[in-house]
Amino acid sequence: MEEITDGKIDIDRYRVKEGDKVNLKKYSTGCDVKIDKAKVKSLYFPETIEKMKDLQEKLYAQNTYGLIIVLQAMDAAGKDGTVNHVFSNLDPGGVKVVSFKQPTTEEKDHDYMWRINKALPGRGDIGIFNRSQYEDVIVTRIHDLIDKGQLPKDLIDKNIWEERYEQINNWEKYLHQNGFRMIKIFLHLSKEEQQKRLMDRIVNQQKNWKFSLSDINERQYWDQYQQLYEEMISRTSKDISPWYIVPADNKWYTRYVVARITLKALKDINPQFPKLAPEIAEQLERFKKLISAVDLKSLAEIQESISAKK
Repeated sequence: MEEITDGKIDIDRYRVKEGDKVNLKKYSTGCDVKIDKAKVKSLYFPETIEKMKDLQEKLYAQNTYGLIIVLQAMDAAGKDGTVNHVFSNLDPGGVKVVSFKQPTTEEKDHDYMWRINKALPGRGDIGIFNRSQYEDVIVTRIHDLIDKGQLPKDLIDKNIWEERYEQINNWEKYLHQNGFRMIKIFLHLSKEEQQKRLMDRIVNQQKNWKFSLSDINERQYWDQYQQLYEEMISRTSKDISPWYIVPADNKWYTRYVVARITLKALKDINPQFPKLAPEIAEQLERFKKLISAVDLKSLAEIQESISAKK
């Protein structure tokens, strides 16, 4: 197990390279490096957040690029907790969090990407997608919702899912070409850890509100979900919009890795504060001199007043 002494995890270990065939059984669901948990929580994580905040300010000021972070996972994998602990520390004015639940009647009356397009962040902003366009190649497929929906029947054939992968890949490429970067994170939870967390929602009164019978119902499709996630990640992890498979059994580590992935994405954009126009810079220089002159005059008056009192 690799030992990390400075907090700098090589997050590429979790990145799925374009063309790789994914087998989730080969990916760890728990912390897979030797790193000091106490230092992560007290030092490395706060330092990472501060660097994120600095780059977010520049991203917002530059107002050219946008960043989209997709979170997908099985139930109880910690998507909400990750959003709260990692992204709530940023300037809320530049962060947009959207949770995609079961489609509304209005959303069903449009193409499946309609509600996703509506939720895209603006330039200079960071958009967090709690679930995403990928629900329509995972949940829709497992529950045969495509046949129960309003898509014309003559458009549904054996190639429908490959076509959707192609549509999503093309859409993400289009966004990238327009200055909107996307990183996609799959929180990889073990079946055993999911069971513990679901039981905790039932037993712990403070967490009862999180419990949903659908969580139990969906658990019976565990193997199917795993297979479809493998296929989906393999088909859609691209160099311009990569998937990261992040261990989710240890919440403290999950949140740290997600923060490091986000930091890298911001560094790759490399936003800068915009340069002032020459005339504005000249005006500011005059104002600085004016303020300095006023301050010197005030200081002289104070000294004169003190001398007079003596």
